[in-house]
Amino acid sequence: MQITFADAEFASKKKQTRRDRLFADLESLVPWPVLEAVIEPHYPKTDGKQGRPAMGLSRMLRMYILQQVMGFSDEGTEDAVYDSAAIQLFMGIDLGRDAVPDATTLLRFRRLLETHNMTQQIFAAVNYQLATQGLYLKEGTVVDATIISAPPSIKNESKSRDPEMRHAKKGNQYYFGMKAHIGVDAASGLVHTMVTTPANAHDVTQAHALLHGEEQEVYGDSGYQGVEKREENKGKKVDWVIAMRHGKRRKLRESGTEEGRLVDKIEQLKSQIRAKVEHPFYWVKVHFGHRKTRYRGLAKNTAQLYSLFALANLFLSKRCMSLAG
Repeated sequence: MQITFADAEFASKKKQTRRDRLFADLESLVPWPVLEAVIEPHYPKTDGKQGRPAMGLSRMLRMYILQQVMGFSDEGTEDAVYDSAAIQLFMGIDLGRDAVPDATTLLRFRRLLETHNMTQQIFAAVNYQLATQGLYLKEGTVVDATIISAPPSIKNESKSRDPEMRHAKKGNQYYFGMKAHIGVDAASGLVHTMVTTPANAHDVTQAHALLHGEEQEVYGDSGYQGVEKREENKGKKVDWVIAMRHGKRRKLRESGTEEGRLVDKIEQLKSQIRAKVEHPFYWVKVHFGHRKTRYRGLAKNTAQLYSLFALANLFLSKRCMSLAG
């Protein structure tokens, strides 16, 4: 990416904002050549219009990553490129010289990734890179799920809700949407496996799909009670370390007995390990602002979630390496 004199002057004089720090982290954390190698075999050489060369792969990948971390729409991403000098610098664009990819071009790029399951390949490629750095120990897995809401309104073109989303009750509140189920490395907190379902699927039904096969212990909250008795988990040589139901734990704690105090300490230790599964959810939902589905159907939203969890792993890896250092 070529930087002009104006870009260099802008970067040196401007106060560094949170967005600037975000872009600097993306520049250093994302394995750009690796991801481009995943996409390149499927990337068109022309845009289909009179044989004109397609927009450069590197620029489109940067625009797509920008969209994911900022939570922009296709049109919002295009506008942001024109509005922000920091984004132009990140994408390597000089407005006086270079063409800016428009919203339709970004849409076609995203659909290309979806059609060829490339976001799942991107997720796998990122995890392979992190594994070579020794960040996956594979001795334990923490499983959990989160609900991602979908628009319940029928005020849209089809006059209907998304037919692949479902209602679910959590506590005293009802949600309409989907679930992202993840398996997280118990040592690093990095996501190694993800599956999605409608929101009404019980967490315990997907536990078997979240294991990589080399773990010795699997940690889960009380929603996974009875997981070891399910047919798909019989014969698995793992220790299921599942949290006690809150009511039972409270009674033991309030009993004042030595047994009650011991059980409470054990449950606290379990909670400390399980807490790592919340970090990827925090990055996806809070840092990247992905609290609601952006598209209709599980397939499109699943494709996006693979990208988001890959990016979450990269940012979490920075913390892991700083702690190790």
